[in-house]
Amino acid sequence: MQRAVNRGMNSMNSPWRLGWAGIACLALATAPTAAAQKDDKDSKDQDKRPKVTLRAQPTISMSPSRVVLSAELLGGSNDFEEYYCPTVEWRWGDGTSSEATADCEPYESGKSEIKRRFTVEHVFRAGNYRVLFVLKKHDKSVASATANIQVRPGLRDLGH
Repeated sequence: MQRAVNRGMNSMNSPWRLGWAGIACLALATAPTAAAQKDDKDSKDQDKRPKVTLRAQPTISMSPSRVVLSAELLGGSNDFEEYYCPTVEWRWGDGTSSEATADCEPYESGKSEIKRRFTVEHVFRAGNYRVLFVLKKHDKSVASATANIQVRPGLRDLGH
């Protein structure tokens, strides 16, 4: 008579002998936790969230310099609610700032579209500046980007 040897697992803890209670426990052990579900939601939001970039033209110039700044929302969903109808703030790096809010229709999922490009001009005197572009929703910052600008002294700045 031959005996079957089951190494590391006796017949009582075989997966085939779990019964309904064991299967229920196994299902609970493999069910996603609330934290895992939140992480899944966050990663889905990250897939939908457009990336914010800021470009300055020119980045190096002579004073006084009129610089064109363009903030762009790249990729992501066209109806990303957090970026719909934001307040836009520009912090110029020279101690001044500007803010604007558009008048928009109420948000409708799948129908409302975000604005993807914001362009402004600002005049800078001699100095180094870090310009900050901020998208805000209900006075809370939801996205931002920066650009560095270097303005060299011009003839007016030399005291001639």
